[in-house]
Amino acid sequence: MNYRYLALLIFMGVMINSCHIETSEKQLDSFFIRQDSLFVKAYEQRDVIKYDHLMTEFLAKYQALSPLVKKRYSNDAANAWYNFCCTYSLLNDKAKALDCLNKSIAAGYFDYAHLQSDKDLDNIRNEPEYTSVVGALQKVGDFLYILKKGASYNDNDKRDFPVFTYQKSDDSNLKALRSGFHLDSVAGSGDEFTRIKNLLHWVHNLIPHDGNHDNPVVKNAMSMIAECKKGNRGLNCRGLATVLNECYLSMGFKSRFVTCLPKDSLKIDNDCHVINVVFSDSFKKWLWMDPTNDTWVSDEKGNLLGIEEVRERLTGNLPLAINPDANWNHRSTVVISDYLYRYMAKNLYILECPVNSQYNSETDEPGKVVRYVELLPLDYFNQLPDKREVGNMVIYKTNNSGKFWEMP
Repeated sequence: MNYRYLALLIFMGVMINSCHIETSEKQLDSFFIRQDSLFVKAYEQRDVIKYDHLMTEFLAKYQALSPLVKKRYSNDAANAWYNFCCTYSLLNDKAKALDCLNKSIAAGYFDYAHLQSDKDLDNIRNEPEYTSVVGALQKVGDFLYILKKGASYNDNDKRDFPVFTYQKSDDSNLKALRSGFHLDSVAGSGDEFTRIKNLLHWVHNLIPHDGNHDNPVVKNAMSMIAECKKGNRGLNCRGLATVLNECYLSMGFKSRFVTCLPKDSLKIDNDCHVINVVFSDSFKKWLWMDPTNDTWVSDEKGNLLGIEEVRERLTGNLPLAINPDANWNHRSTVVISDYLYRYMAKNLYILECPVNSQYNSETDEPGKVVRYVELLPLDYFNQLPDKREVGNMVIYKTNNSGKFWEMP
């Protein structure tokens, strides 16, 4: 049985193109959610006749969608075929199970780790076709394997990119944010890390994560907090990281939000995740702060870690830990195996930061240009051009992790 889709909904920060879901799309959402629930019941009852009938209904709706809308629901299709595979496998109908598995992978299923551990597939695991199909999937679906293959950087890369800058706390907008939300009281009077994590908790508790919708048009903390309160809505991971970043800057902390991206050589993975790094003067290092999941990361001795250190420990098979109160919307506990070893292992392949960490950095305005730097591992298949322009964005590429993570 596949629970991966539900797990990823906890963490995903996927950006949907439209700002509002239209009525027809809400109806589609309702249909696919209802159908998934019925699929699960048919699976639990091992009722392949019922499941086949549900698949016919599902495919009639799914195949009629436009390519763009179909892409949005591709996970539903992949998971529907996967669970049909599990149903047949449990009934020891190997031929039909393998046929459904192939259709699931063709629809976009690529969770290699889940395939390796799912006991529902034990009846087909030793079949030559299974071995062939799953072996080929490792290169695109074994996220830790992919990250390990992309572990190496080149700190001698001389390609030029702008120096990262951090807006000072005396900026008028940051001062208004600090005073307007009493962030001195929020942060408290404890040590540096206590103040850093108090701000993380505050943003996490103030605004729920909603990964299925785009953020407001005006993308600064003051405006987005107001819109969330007014519309009783949340923000996706990028919005939450933007709010937290500006809160940190307003309190005098050097901070960036970091877009964490997969390798995605097949161009089938629409998901990424955005978190924060904040520089600690006490520890002389960047620290991982994830407002979506109220999470920070440490080693087995409790030493706090940044993104580069987490990545190194994942690729080096070294222990990692997260804070025990890490959670998603106070509804689900964050499980380290899903969060770090699967989800973030997938999304730590490419790292991207704005050059200028500042208030209102991504609000679209006439003539405004936003610059980013991408840190690429050496085995990435698309290293060029060194700089590219996409709309109002300029994106620089580098393999130099030392320069990318230099102390401010």
